[in-house]
Amino acid sequence: MAELDVAVEMPKPKVTERVARAVNGWPMAGLAFVLVVGAVVLFVIGLSQDQGVLTALSVLIFLAGLIVAAGLTPVSPGRARVLQILGRYAGTLRTDGLRWVNPISQRREISTRIRNHETAVAKVNDADGNPIEIAAVVVWQVEDTAQAMFEVDDFVEFVAIQTETAVRHIANSYPYDVHPDEGGLSLRDSTDEITETLSVEIGARVQAAGVHVIESRITHLAYAPEIAQAMLRRQQAGAVVAARQRIVEGAVGMVELALARLSEHEVVDLDEERKATMVSNLLVVLCGDRDAQPVVNAGSLYQ
Repeated sequence: MAELDVAVEMPKPKVTERVARAVNGWPMAGLAFVLVVGAVVLFVIGLSQDQGVLTALSVLIFLAGLIVAAGLTPVSPGRARVLQILGRYAGTLRTDGLRWVNPISQRREISTRIRNHETAVAKVNDADGNPIEIAAVVVWQVEDTAQAMFEVDDFVEFVAIQTETAVRHIANSYPYDVHPDEGGLSLRDSTDEITETLSVEIGARVQAAGVHVIESRITHLAYAPEIAQAMLRRQQAGAVVAARQRIVEGAVGMVELALARLSEHEVVDLDEERKATMVSNLLVVLCGDRDAQPVVNAGSLYQ
């Protein structure tokens, strides 16, 4: 079978990830603390001395401290923060620790850890039209947080749906099993090639969501229950035919060797009719399902 074309047309992303502008959050946290404490002190002094200017100034300083504190953003390992300012993408924070960004920005957390998704067992038809059951697991990770957040509604659901679509497409493109003489790829025997093709197709389908596929594997593969028994008998028949073929090939070789050795050492001189009888007997003995029960000829060979 020709190599499967896994090219999938996906729209070009309108937004891609970039690094957000941020500074170390600890100095800003210290500044916010100083502003808040200073504002409280000034407020107490202003009230005690009945000075409205100090009181108003303390309120302004307190608000400034709150604004500075609002920009503090903790980033956990394995997670990122996607920033939006007034609805516009402003970059992504990936450096873990305490960072400080624009206080008015909206910060949405997204996981960049490795995940896996296992599809449900799907009933589809293979390339020969036989109903089969198939399921797969895909290991993936968010590579572009901007695409994952803004290019699709829900990137987790998007990955799940596209994975199932790819699994069904692969199952429809290859037969469940092929005879050794026919050659070509099959779902049962060509595991490495099929899983590699599956990974490529899933990766192409989820690329629009900024997702990188690390690995995919078929976890369940079987004929549908309604044809499982018939296909099992077919496989058994194929195995019997293959075994019989090997037995016959070996038996013919042994017969040829026996006739050649007898002729070479001149053990006995056989005419064509006796050779045919000997060949027939040897083939019966060598190819039979049960052990032969020999009959010893105590007289002449030609009686």
